[in-house]
Amino acid sequence: MKEIIKTYQNTIKHKIRQLTGTSNEDLEQEVYIKTWKNLGRYKEEGKFKQWINTITYNTCKDFLKSSSHKNQTLSDGEDKLVYIKDSKNSPDKKILQKERQKIIADAIEKLKPKLKEVIILSDIKDMNYEEISKKLNVPQGTVKSRLFNARQQLSEVLKDLL
Repeated sequence: MKEIIKTYQNTIKHKIRQLTGTSNEDLEQEVYIKTWKNLGRYKEEGKFKQWINTITYNTCKDFLKSSSHKNQTLSDGEDKLVYIKDSKNSPDKKILQKERQKIIADAIEKLKPKLKEVIILSDIKDMNYEEISKKLNVPQGTVKSRLFNARQQLSEVLKDLL
């Protein structure tokens, strides 16, 4: 288990920050515990990194749905507690988020096929340069160049969203 933690710690921390917007050591520990408990269920059909990413994703999803996350506790200085409902999941925000996702998907769809392929493998399927290089049978430098160009084009098209 120590080797798993050592190998995947940065990946797990990054994924938690990406999904929750903050570092959370409790979530990280929960991922390690779930990994340890379910190690016997891991089937070597897929990559271990993807399996751990799935555990991390599900753990974060459960956390974001939990009432402890939705209600933030504040103190007004007189030891009285005030509860503020988290509005992250309001219908208006969900609609705006879906619209943003559609705009981003459309922008990716308009990229040249080689750029589109690299951006999807890197940013959506979470593959690293080496994995993409092997999958596409091109040098890592080509992957980096295509990824840079794809992100440049997307940032120009999506500058209004930023």
